[in-house]
Amino acid sequence: MRAVLLGLLFALATASQALAIAPDEMLTDPALEARARHIGQSLRCLVCQNESIEDSEAGLARDLRAIVRERVTAGDSDRAVVDYVVSRYGQFVLLRPRLEPATWVLWFGPALLIAGAGAAIVLRARRKRSIAEAPLSPDEAAAVARLVGSEAEKS
Repeated sequence: MRAVLLGLLFALATASQALAIAPDEMLTDPALEARARHIGQSLRCLVCQNESIEDSEAGLARDLRAIVRERVTAGDSDRAVVDYVVSRYGQFVLLRPRLEPATWVLWFGPALLIAGAGAAIVLRARRKRSIAEAPLSPDEAAAVARLVGSEAEKS
């Protein structure tokens, strides 16, 4: 019984992946189809945003898959196909944005924030330590002695 349930669960889990690309979308040439799938894995579904167009069942993903397959069939290189899609939909369509001045914030922003926070913590700790370790001036020592003396007289 357990084996049947596991088999059914596996079939349901893999069925959604198989249904993402309809048979009528697939190219007849296996090499071109493999190229189209490889390119599609690097392109984001603009509806789902967390899936590639190859894994998404959204209508827009289907349209993007058709564009990719059309460009591959036309003889475009992988880079040319991706450039064509980016020219129409922008950098957001890429699951891994290119390293360009416009995307430096995406690539380097988190590291800079972490480094800045670390530097702020270190500087604050050093400042706290230097304040705590600084000796009292003679005037400050006299003021502390007067305060301590006046507190001792009250008790």
